[in-house]
Amino acid sequence: MESLVSTFHVDVQLLIAQLVNFAIVFSVLYFFAFKPLVKIMTERSAKIDKSLKDADEIEKRLVLTEKEQADIIAAAKKQANLIIEEADKRGEERKAALVVKAKEEVAQVISQEKAKLVSEKAEMLKEIKKEVADLVILTVEKLLAEKMTGAKDQEFISKLLK
Repeated sequence: MESLVSTFHVDVQLLIAQLVNFAIVFSVLYFFAFKPLVKIMTERSAKIDKSLKDADEIEKRLVLTEKEQADIIAAAKKQANLIIEEADKRGEERKAALVVKAKEEVAQVISQEKAKLVSEKAEMLKEIKKEVADLVILTVEKLLAEKMTGAKDQEFISKLLK
C-alpha cells in the first residue's frame, strides 16, 4: 500500500484531516440546513395534503349544498303553486258566492217591483172603479133628473148598445 501512496503522492495525514473536515461540514450542514429543510418540506407536504383534503370536502359540501338548494327551490315552487291554486279556488268560490248573492238580490228586487206593480195596479183599479162609479152616479143623476119617457128610454138604450 505504501507503493500506492508513493505512486499517487497521497499524504495520509492530509487525507485524515480532509475526512475530519468533511465530517464536520457534513454534520453542520446536516443539523443546520438539511434537517430544517426536510422538516419544512414535510410540514409543507402535510399542509398541501390537508388543503387538498379540505378542498375535496368543500367540493362535496358544495355539491350537497347545491342539491339542498335545488330541493328547497323545488319545494318552494311546489308550495307557491299550491298557494296559487288555493287562491284561484277561493277566488272562484267567492265569485260563485257573489254571483249567487247578486242573483238573490236581483230576484228580491224583481219580487219587490212585482209587488209594487201589483199594489199600483190594485190602486189604479180602485181609482178606475171609483171614477167609473162616479161617472155612473153622475149619469144616473142626469138621467133621473130628466123625465124618462118610453121614447127617451129606447133612445138611451140604443145609444148604450152602440
